[in-house]
Amino acid sequence: MALVPPPARSPLDAPSSPTPAASPGTRRHGSGRRSLSVIDAVCVLVGVVVGVGIFGFPPMVARYAATTEIYLGLWIVGGLVMLIGALCYAELGSAYPDHGGEYLYLNRAWGPRVALLFAWARGTVMQTGGIAVVAFLYGGYAQQWMPLGQFGIAWHAGLSVIALTLLNMAGARTSRTLQRILTALTLLALIGLIAAAAWLAPGGLPPSAAGDAAVAGIRDAPIAGSLGMGMVFVLLTFGGWNEAAYLSGELRNPARNVSRVLFLGTGLVAVLYILTNLAFLRLFGLEQLREADAIGLDVMRVVAGPYGAWVLGILICCTALTTMNATIMTGARVYAALGRDVPRLAPLARWSQAGRAPIAALILQAGLTLLLVLYGAFTPNGVEAMVAVTAPAFWLFMTLVAGAVWRLRRLDPDRHRPFRVPGYPFTPMLFALTCAALAVASALYAGAGTVLGLLIVAAGWPLCRLYSQRVTAAA
Repeated sequence: MALVPPPARSPLDAPSSPTPAASPGTRRHGSGRRSLSVIDAVCVLVGVVVGVGIFGFPPMVARYAATTEIYLGLWIVGGLVMLIGALCYAELGSAYPDHGGEYLYLNRAWGPRVALLFAWARGTVMQTGGIAVVAFLYGGYAQQWMPLGQFGIAWHAGLSVIALTLLNMAGARTSRTLQRILTALTLLALIGLIAAAAWLAPGGLPPSAAGDAAVAGIRDAPIAGSLGMGMVFVLLTFGGWNEAAYLSGELRNPARNVSRVLFLGTGLVAVLYILTNLAFLRLFGLEQLREADAIGLDVMRVVAGPYGAWVLGILICCTALTTMNATIMTGARVYAALGRDVPRLAPLARWSQAGRAPIAALILQAGLTLLLVLYGAFTPNGVEAMVAVTAPAFWLFMTLVAGAVWRLRRLDPDRHRPFRVPGYPFTPMLFALTCAALAVASALYAGAGTVLGLLIVAAGWPLCRLYSQRVTAAA
């Protein structure tokens, strides 16, 4: 079901079900011009993925790996899963280029109600929760240099959300420039870490025996369970690559470039993360890596001596700001797509003529994120609670997106697909099964948070009624 009627329809563009007429606001509001180059989109993708997780999750992965080889294998498999997902997204993004991203794919494959529930879940907790988590991580380091009192971390977090939102409201060109600078700084910092490990650490990987490695909760755990939990943390570190789907509507020549962006971006991230973990192993070995509470601080102490903490603070702040800027940029696009479908939310679809940015969508996203920041300020474990609530819903919808590759080939067989997933149907099936397994694993980890997350998703059902009213009115 098309979200935005094209200027002229051909038989290839015919939707699989009747499409209601567009609201007046849909035709009046711009949807942004195709101004993003491949390099710009790759910077956004890398900026979203390469974040503070690479300094937080490796010790957790190490605790579920019995040997050095298994540890590295988990990261390699995680990179392969990300590549398989990129193959699926490349087909969807090249066939249906639109800044609605997953919202469009779910709409066409599973109907407007599923898409609207996804938009609700993403807008209320999934995307805004992700921005808030990174904002708190940034605030923790910024507070060390500029203390702002008892709630200083929350103040820094909130101010960073406001500042980056205003930057994106100024237009795509301004935010793209900052994204390139911050991404370059992040990559240079990680490359410097890798080079320092190769220069300072002794050659070869530290040996690890399975008997010595059976510690930290993995001695009595089933092998499959240990590897599964390790993979959950690996894919959390790789998370965010799918955000490139929201830029396909603004990407130059999306039919050709969507696949390029996904392959270049995911390939760069996979290589960078594997080399970074090799650096961790060379500097500390698997046993010390398991015991590390702040691996980044330990790395910088080894590499930069007494100035390590200061250098790390700069790195973490740059990384956090890079991730926040990219996530804010892509996150507002789903609000804009939602505004095109629901007449009462039409203001969200308005784009500025000068800056070519979805102003109302950015403001709404910032407002919801600031509410989460306020909640986190008064909750000791607010960040962990938000992650527990959002993860099961995220992987559930990712499973449906993976299934959309198969379903859209059946519903829309004549659609021109500039890129087709190799190994179909096994490739999207493997990705769907992986996402479903992660949904179950994260639900077990979240516990009671799963119920809360699903209740929040169900609370978006009134949006379906709004859409039904639009269909009735159009008829």
